[in-house]
This record gives sequence, structure tokens and C-alpha cells, in this order.
Amino acid sequence: MTATDLLASGSRTLTARGGKYLTFFLDREEYGIPILTVREIIGLLPVTPVPKAPPYVKGVINLRGKVIPVVDLKLKFDMEPIRATDETCIIVVQTAGAELGVMVDKVSEVLDIPEGEIVDAPSLGAEIPTDCILGIGKSQGRVTLLLDIEKVFPAAHLDEMAA
Repeated sequence: MTATDLLASGSRTLTARGGKYLTFFLDREEYGIPILTVREIIGLLPVTPVPKAPPYVKGVINLRGKVIPVVDLKLKFDMEPIRATDETCIIVVQTAGAELGVMVDKVSEVLDIPEGEIVDAPSLGAEIPTDCILGIGKSQGRVTLLLDIEKVFPAAHLDEMAA
């Protein structure tokens, strides 16, 4: 289901969701995360695989002396894995008290999306969870799925990656 399909299926307005979002692409779909969760954006670095990690965990990187787990967001969302290009990058985010590297196809821009231009994600049935979607932003004629990074990678997932 595309972001446009989600928007077309009807939704109601969220409250207190307006603000700045870092937008990025997975394939041709645009996603956004609150800018306050972003620590930095880096190019691809050598990733050291971690044995027995979940399939979406690519491994760990050494970022200025800090060991940070790196995940392929497309695999986390049951999509085809990321194919590295010159635009592929890692967004380092702060979630559940830990830093995490999120691989994306490419970063787009920082959008300031007013509260009135964000709607709830529609219910897609019990088999398709939408709890990790903060809302759907409608800005500059585009539709952007806004993610709650804390729910995409809850503390339990981070503990699993650390193990």
C-alpha cells in the first residue's frame, strides 16, 4: 500500500503533530521522522555483521568511538533490502535512550509540516499495524508517511539488537 493509498482511504486530523521532519525515501515512497530525533546523517560506512542478529540488523558501525547498531529500514518494513547507491545513507537517530543507525535509500529534505496538514493513518485491519505511523503529512502537494521512531524501534528491539 502506498502513502497515496493510505491518504485516499480517509482519516481524521491529528493534534500536536506539526513541526519539522527529516524526510527520506524508501524506494519511491517518502517518509519522515521528527527532526528532534535525528542526531546526524552520514554516508555509508563499513558495517560489521553481528551473529544471530534479526535479519533487518545489518550490524554495527564505529562512529567516532561509539558502537552503533545499523538497521535496514526496508527490511524492517518487509520490503526488498536496500541496494547501496551514491545516495544511500545512514540516519543516526536517538530512540529509547540509545543511538541507532537507520539505512535509507536517500534523504530528501527537512519539511515544516503544520498541524493542520497531518492526518491520522487510517485503520488497515488488524493484520496491518499502523501504530508506528505518527500520521500522514500533506505538504507542498506531496504525501509523506510520518514515523514514530520510538514505536518502529521500541526498547525491546534495541535490547534484542544489543544481545
